[in-house]
Amino acid sequence: MQQNDGTGKRCSVRKSLNVTFDQTLEKVNVWRHRHISNKNFLIVVSIIVGVVAGLAAILLKTVVHYIQHFLRWILEDERFNFLLFIFPLIGIFLAVYYVQRFRKGKLGRGISNILISIAKRSSNIERDKTYSHMITSALTIGFGGSAGLEAPIVVTGAAIGSITAKDLKMNYRERTLMLACGVAAGISAIFNSPIAGVLFAVEVILYEFSILAFVPLLIASATASVLSNLLYKDQLFFLITKGWHMNAIPFYIVLGIVMGLMSVYVTRTAIFTEKIFKGKKNPYLKAVIGGIVLGIMIFILLPLYGEGYYSVENILGGYYERLLDNSLFTGFIANHWFIILFAVIIILVKIIATSVTIGAGGNGGIFAPSLFIGAMTGFVFSRALNLLGFIELTVPNFIVAGMAGALSGVLHAPLTAIFLIAEITGGYVLFVPLMIVSSISYLIAKYFEPYSIYMRKMVEKGLHKRDRDKIVLNKIKLKNMIETDFVHVVSQNTLGELVDKIAHSKRNIFPVLDEDGHLQGVVLLDSIREIMFHHEKYNTMYVKDLMTQLPCILDVNEEMHDVMKKFDTYNSWNLPVTEANKYIGFVSKSAIFTKYRHLLIKQSEQQFS
Repeated sequence: MQQNDGTGKRCSVRKSLNVTFDQTLEKVNVWRHRHISNKNFLIVVSIIVGVVAGLAAILLKTVVHYIQHFLRWILEDERFNFLLFIFPLIGIFLAVYYVQRFRKGKLGRGISNILISIAKRSSNIERDKTYSHMITSALTIGFGGSAGLEAPIVVTGAAIGSITAKDLKMNYRERTLMLACGVAAGISAIFNSPIAGVLFAVEVILYEFSILAFVPLLIASATASVLSNLLYKDQLFFLITKGWHMNAIPFYIVLGIVMGLMSVYVTRTAIFTEKIFKGKKNPYLKAVIGGIVLGIMIFILLPLYGEGYYSVENILGGYYERLLDNSLFTGFIANHWFIILFAVIIILVKIIATSVTIGAGGNGGIFAPSLFIGAMTGFVFSRALNLLGFIELTVPNFIVAGMAGALSGVLHAPLTAIFLIAEITGGYVLFVPLMIVSSISYLIAKYFEPYSIYMRKMVEKGLHKRDRDKIVLNKIKLKNMIETDFVHVVSQNTLGELVDKIAHSKRNIFPVLDEDGHLQGVVLLDSIREIMFHHEKYNTMYVKDLMTQLPCILDVNEEMHDVMKKFDTYNSWNLPVTEANKYIGFVSKSAIFTKYRHLLIKQSEQQFS
């Protein structure tokens, strides 16, 4: 009884806090409409989103750093090396337990889900995604999962922007912009890369934007970058270079081709591995199988542990032999060709390890693995040519260019790739090589894979972000377009009874229903016009003799772009709609066109307002 009282009190307190919060928000909204212009308010909110999303990214980086630091301290004792096999399994299992226990088995991993939220859910994201992705990714990657933190922090930042805009009663356009501000801030803070944050939001998240949208994006990204520099000053990579040489251009072109093909391999391998794990229904069984497989791969190939940035730092610094540190192959440290062979193997296996990590139930992204694969490919390419004596290439330059090429090809975001790599390495003098490799990689990857790894799910659902027609159509809900003022008849009605109902209707379509409300057919006024005046048939002819079958019946839950396909396929202007197989009304193609045109005009006005 006391426990029930305590629960009641907690519920009462929670309800009271929610009411107070809602009242406060209402006062804020009233005040802002009276005292501040909408454009200035967007700037203020973008700063707030930048601060919160930036702090979230810093917190996630810090937590993962300390988890990894603690685990490395344990592994310093060689007796505990076997734990390299166990740690990834623990991290994935804990992430799966959290999702099953607190998220009812649903987390919505990946940036694809953000794009779907923009297209299908009016940029509304669940409130608990402001922290659930941080928890699961910290457990996954902190314990050695072979994935990146970028996708989880993008989802977190997007959720922060979406929830903030929703609480402040912003419209769809503003909500989408604040969502993108959260994404830009997250990328900016996690990489200390404000320009790349803005470009990523534009290239990957926003399918339409005006020049004015850049201002809030820039402010949110810059705010997060300032916080990151204040609270987490470490630069991700350090590149030591004196520039690049003209005679290396042909080799940058070849590297661009290699990275384009490698990007295709990464995309297709990730999709194939994901499909394998989708066939497994038991989440804990998937976690155990995936954790064991991942543990074996990491135990044999240690650079697969975590994001892989430590290995990238080593090869950038020229410490190539450190790729074999604490591995089973330390006896080959002096063998340059074995190191290259080892690097080739981890290039090919890294994406498999990442896909296993995510497919098994862990949470992470493909952003960091792409950088890792690009860096290793650039290293293998340039180092092998140097050892063969063909030419003396600057290895760090090709490592950096390879990173840009991989990111450009996998994400289909060449501008993000160029500026991100330039910012995180300080390699601004390499803009031309970065542009060459990124553009070639992008073109080749796009030729073989028209859609990026993030856009695949959008395409499968018919929601490709640049397909404006589908996106606008998907904002129209079929249930809101149903017209119910059609007079229905039954098959046993006589022609006389039908004529009486026609006299009291303004429609020329009459649905024929059975006693349970199921649609049996329709009577079209045009098809009976000639016999309507044959009074001698009023009692001898029945509706069942006059009705016709419709070519198609819609379900109330169908997507609007599918509805329009059916209108075109069957050359119809009116189609009936059912719910649970029972007739509820008709939908008109002309009414949908009118609504579509209204939304298109409204969207254009908002875009340029």
